[in-house]
Amino acid sequence: MSTEARVRAPEFRGRGWLNTGGRELKLADLRGRITIVDFWTFCCINCLHVLDELRPLEEKYGDALVVIGVHSPKFEHEKDPDALAAAVERYGVAHPVLDDPELITWQQYAAKAWPTLSVIDPEGYVVATMAGEGHAEGLTRLVDELIDRHEAKGTLRRGDGPYVPPAEPDTALRFPGKAVPLPEGTLLVSDSARHSLVELAADGETLLRRIGSGSRGRADGDPATASFAEPQGMVLLPPHVAEISGYDVVVADTVNHLLRGVRLATGEVSTVAGTGRQWRSTVDDHPHDALSIDLSSPWDLAWYDDRVIVAMAGIHQLWWFDPVRRTTGVYAGTTVEALRDGPLPDVWLAQPSGLSAAADGGRLWIADSETSALRYVEDGALHTAVGQGLFDFGHVDGPADRALLQHPLGVAALPDGSVLVADTYNGAVRRYDPVAGQVSTVAAELAEPSDVALTADGGVLVVESAAHRLTRLAPGSLAAAGVVVDGPRHRAERPPSDLAGGEVTLDVVFTPAPGQKLDESFGPSTRLVVSASPPELLLEGEGTGTELSRRLVLNPAVPSGVLQVVAQAATCDAEAEHAACHLTRQDWGVPVRLVPDGPTRLPLVLRGLD
Repeated sequence: MSTEARVRAPEFRGRGWLNTGGRELKLADLRGRITIVDFWTFCCINCLHVLDELRPLEEKYGDALVVIGVHSPKFEHEKDPDALAAAVERYGVAHPVLDDPELITWQQYAAKAWPTLSVIDPEGYVVATMAGEGHAEGLTRLVDELIDRHEAKGTLRRGDGPYVPPAEPDTALRFPGKAVPLPEGTLLVSDSARHSLVELAADGETLLRRIGSGSRGRADGDPATASFAEPQGMVLLPPHVAEISGYDVVVADTVNHLLRGVRLATGEVSTVAGTGRQWRSTVDDHPHDALSIDLSSPWDLAWYDDRVIVAMAGIHQLWWFDPVRRTTGVYAGTTVEALRDGPLPDVWLAQPSGLSAAADGGRLWIADSETSALRYVEDGALHTAVGQGLFDFGHVDGPADRALLQHPLGVAALPDGSVLVADTYNGAVRRYDPVAGQVSTVAAELAEPSDVALTADGGVLVVESAAHRLTRLAPGSLAAAGVVVDGPRHRAERPPSDLAGGEVTLDVVFTPAPGQKLDESFGPSTRLVVSASPPELLLEGEGTGTELSRRLVLNPAVPSGVLQVVAQAATCDAEAEHAACHLTRQDWGVPVRLVPDGPTRLPLVLRGLD
């Protein structure tokens, strides 16, 4: 890793600061400390993974290291300062955060992907930049190296950091995620920011019991000692399956990368799938013992196709889990983050976050959040009902092929075949009628609705996450025609990379972290997947290969588009008797613009060395 580059860190510039007690931080305030600048946006699952990777570093190096979050939004809703403040609390961000809605600091640091990390040494120089997740070990080595170097030089200043925690709120729920009706008429709700489940009475307000200690953890046991980490979706198993498996409800324990089982009679919690490690592997089509396989941010669950289907948001896939055989595997998706339909499993999803099976079992509805899309599985194939792609979103009703959503997180199939969508960043509940091919707005002015649940009496409850409550829609709201909204259309615009039409070389630059080497023990150590949107942009070079450099031919007749690039590299510790293995992976959606006499090389950095 090149730590000798003497590049002065740009000053922080944005709209304001969070978690500083009202203080505006300057680079000079951090002089003498090692600083990690985390460019993130709160919709991005990879950014949330990095928040969790940074927690142990903040704890270990607290007196020498400062983490600064720079929130660089993708969606319009993420530019709302109140929404950002809620997200900082929701995800337990325990460091200062700069609100950068115009991407000023993002551009100053030449960030090109969410997430991006920049490391600043105690003298104020940028010494490393890395995109994507999975850098905890490399950062640990680099911080150790910087501590040694700057202690020797006398330029390291230890002490308390600039973080000021916000006031502790007092509400019954805190950022609830999902809800599932139970047979007795009560409701089970994932109280995500309080790391537990709560059972509410049928009124959606009266607290009957809490399952989980309320502290972040991953312990099994009785309701008082069991613990979760930001749990989200839940599914009630069919009675015959529950009897065999020994539990009634499966819970997506999102930040623990686990599935948990809950026995309703006693509240006993057990781990039923996952190791607790985040998935960093290669895709295969084999069943695995459920407790031996790594998962990645499971976000929601549904019973479909005689199995539990898991929205594996962290790797843009659907998985299946069999509670009887205690096995799991990939159901749909290749891990490429994009929108592509077709026969399963070779389709593309983007952070699927909500699932609901139709009453007749024919369709599995999916809230595909990062493509702002409503999608469904039917007869072994994936289809898109509403949505245009990764960068198109808005609040537009009408014909489904024109309608737009904005980062939906929840979905609920209705008995008549239509479907409700928790259109989270539009603060709305939307309805899609597949017969008429129309989208309408059922309810608006909600605070980040994250799920929709149907009650036994035909009512509709909305998990209004940012308002910390469940909200019942007015009786008859579903029978009404709904409001037709023709709101603004948005497109997430990032500065495009100018390229020449015709032959272009794609180079993914990768150098192992200090103390690691490429690992070819199980085959080629690197993998590169390239595609384009629109597909016509790429005349040659699409597909999967093992070299990190590839010749592309771009269509001069297509003036602009997005190159979708997925690269990964396997490494292992170079000097160790029992070497640990690592997988570095990054997805890029690179906006490109074809210009006369443009560059003929597109460099991307898989692990930050620039």
